Parts: sequence; C-alpha cells; structure tokens
Amino acid sequence: MKQLTKAEEEIMQALWQLKKANVKSVIEILPEPKPAYNTVSTIVRILESKGFVDYEKEGKGHTYFPIVAREAYSNQSINKLLDSYFQGSFKSMVSFFVKKNDVDINDIERLLNEINKDK
Repeated sequence: MKQLTKAEEEIMQALWQLKKANVKSVIEILPEPKPAYNTVSTIVRILESKGFVDYEKEGKGHTYFPIVAREAYSNQSINKLLDSYFQGSFKSMVSFFVKKNDVDINDIERLLNEINKDK
C-alpha cells in the first residue's frame, strides 16, 4: 500500500467519515481555510490512481468512496512508524510515547485492563 501525503490523507479522512461523497461535500467538512474545488478534485483523482478511492458516475459528476479501509491504512502507517523509528520494537515505541506525553500510571493500568479484556 502506498503512503499518502498530508493533503491526500486529509481528503481520505473526509471520505472515510462521509463514506460516499462528491468533491463539494468533501470540501464542506474540511477545516478552514478551505482548499479550492480544483485542488480537492485533483487530489481525489490521485487517490483513485493510487487505489484508495473509486467512484460512481452521478449525473454529470462523480461520487467517490474509499476502497481502502481506515483501519488497514492506520495499521500500515503504524507498522511503518514502528519499523522506521523504533527498529520494530513495540516496547520502545510505547515507552517513547509514555515518556514524551507524561502518561499517568492510572492511564497505563486502564489501557492494560482494556487489552486484557479484549484477549
């Protein structure tokens, strides 16, 4: 799976949220300052060429929808982060985030309880 640019990822986040939308609808939920219609249209076509979205013809326009699930992309991105910055060590990554974000011991205990509950 290809890596997305920041702009592409922002458009994908909107499409994952909307599930199915035309360019105008995507622009409506993007934060200010809103990108130009042509910019979003171009990015959506790039996402289509990368295999992230597909479309259905609707009148004179297109309705776009994601064909890559948010979870699949998130999983791939986390694995890339893990490999690139933490030599594949999940323990090192968690330790880094705990130290940098001043995580409370109670938060860690709640997290462990959730993990154990899901097993």
